[in-house]
Amino acid sequence: MATLTASEKRAQSKAKYNAFLAVCPSQKLLDRISAKWVTLILAALGSGPDCTGVPTAMRYSELSRTLAGVSPKMLTQTLRSLEADGLVSRTAVPTVPVTVTYELTELGISLQQTIRGLKSWAEAHMNEVLTNRQRSLD
Repeated sequence: MATLTASEKRAQSKAKYNAFLAVCPSQKLLDRISAKWVTLILAALGSGPDCTGVPTAMRYSELSRTLAGVSPKMLTQTLRSLEADGLVSRTAVPTVPVTVTYELTELGISLQQTIRGLKSWAEAHMNEVLTNRQRSLD
């Protein structure tokens, strides 16, 4: 029996992921990245404060202002989970007060295009969805 290298083991393991299976860890990842604040944070970091579509670092306060309605607790928790997943990096500069910025990692950038597309779709089709919802109530 041949011994597998670490990269072969990872490739073999990766091939086994199937989000339709209850035991697949990708279900939890999909659950996490589809959460409202995760989606909006990734979209905000992906488009930058000037909405140019160029990923850029943003301070906590910029994110807070951009994401109307997010509580400080929820923003902090979500940023920590994104950092733990490797989607966002946090940089603290020792100033008074400390300057903290967040930006997408390479992994986060690879997800950002999909998130922006989802956000754009929701904005473009909201009237149709609202019309259908109203129709179903009538």
